[in-house]
Amino acid sequence: MFSIAAAELKMLVRNRLVAICAILMPLGLGLVFLTRGSAEAAPTLAAIQIMAMVSLGVYITATTTLAARRQNLFLKRLRSGAVSDGSIITGLVAPIAVVSIVQVGIVLTALSVSAGAPPANVALLVVALLATEAMFVGFALATAGVTNSPEHAQVTTLPLFFAILGVTIWVAMTGVEDLGMLKRLLPGGGAAELIITAWSGSDLSAVPLLLASTLAWAVIGAVAAKAMFRWEPRA
Repeated sequence: MFSIAAAELKMLVRNRLVAICAILMPLGLGLVFLTRGSAEAAPTLAAIQIMAMVSLGVYITATTTLAARRQNLFLKRLRSGAVSDGSIITGLVAPIAVVSIVQVGIVLTALSVSAGAPPANVALLVVALLATEAMFVGFALATAGVTNSPEHAQVTTLPLFFAILGVTIWVAMTGVEDLGMLKRLLPGGGAAELIITAWSGSDLSAVPLLLASTLAWAVIGAVAAKAMFRWEPRA
């Protein structure tokens, strides 16, 4: 698994298209948000930043990577060895997730400085970030199952990408006073509120529900991936 992860990290850096999706675009988007940073807006900006960056850096990148490795028969060759299926997938996806976590950490640190308002509950924010990463990994595995090629990933990832970003902005801008349960159960809604709660230090009573909703979507993605994922090129 570790050798696969090391090799994947090298290929991630060398592939210009993937490097742009995984590194430059999420960081650029995060930096754009920083120009509007303030203490009052910091919680909502943090939620939008994390969801936008992880969806680009993990969801789209991992879907593209898995489709590419399937297309060039790399997945098939790995599976013919002694490494388990889980180790193969972990080795391919782990570098992408680690790069994303580092990116988010850098941008959120900059947001803390520019807004003059660090997160009130750092531990909960870390938990929210990890849960969000897990959710998008699950979505990536599922979407890769219906993606024929790396180029096709630019199409197959768009519906969920825009849906989750829309839910995030909806929650961040309007709160959960109205239609709160619906917003929390939609993909990305629970994660967005969890991030806002961690940054603002507001009431923690809803945290179990928000965390459960986010992880439930990760499980749904993993279950869908188990049914749809293909190790050989799709016709």
